Amino acid sequence: MTEGKYRQENPLFSILINLVIPVGVLSFLSKEKYLGPVWALVVGLAFPISYGLRTLIRDRKADFMAIIGIVSVTLTGVFGILKLPPEYIAVKEAAIPLIIGLVIVISLKTPFPLIKKLLMTEALFDVERLKRALKEKNSEATFERRLVGLTWGLASSMFLSAGLSYTLAKIVLKSEPGTEAFTAELGKMTGLSHVVVLVPCLVVMLFVMNKLFDTLSELTGLKLDDLLAARHKQKPEPVAAVDPQED
Repeated sequence: MTEGKYRQENPLFSILINLVIPVGVLSFLSKEKYLGPVWALVVGLAFPISYGLRTLIRDRKADFMAIIGIVSVTLTGVFGILKLPPEYIAVKEAAIPLIIGLVIVISLKTPFPLIKKLLMTEALFDVERLKRALKEKNSEATFERRLVGLTWGLASSMFLSAGLSYTLAKIVLKSEPGTEAFTAELGKMTGLSHVVVLVPCLVVMLFVMNKLFDTLSELTGLKLDDLLAARHKQKPEPVAAVDPQED
């Protein structure tokens, strides 16, 4: 596997494009003397949409979560431009993570559980070695059973996100759509969502990931470092000492 297949993005750049700039534009440039509410909405949301599309085109693969993010941001922009009631945005904010959670659970009934697509990727694990180790330990059936509980844990983070997102939107979005105040409230909601929604959901997902690591180590008999993809455990080669007496 080539290292170029999975490109590391600077997290600060991602935060700048997806959070800082949109919040700044929606909050401070929505006044009529600047961009106005509609154009502030268009410009502010153009950054995360463009960033998501750039990532999909650059990596040349359809990342499920990236597509969901693009759709979510686009719908927010469309609802705002059409001046639809705030309730539409609140429902949209809740519907997307709710649908993701339901799809994750329903996928258990298919040959391709979504938890494997989301968490057990070649970007993180040495998947081939993992499969061999499970087969050698005759633990494949046990692992599939454990995945059911992990799937519900992952889905619960989505259900939690749905409830928190809806509540946050209902609390923050109070003004008439299409107004300067409403656009500023969208910026406020975007900023707050990374604390009110993302942090609790991240805690749940970290718990699920930790349980996944423990399960894999237990069932394969390998240490976590042995299961990780090569790019996560590469260490610089030691510099060979030169013997001064060696000619």
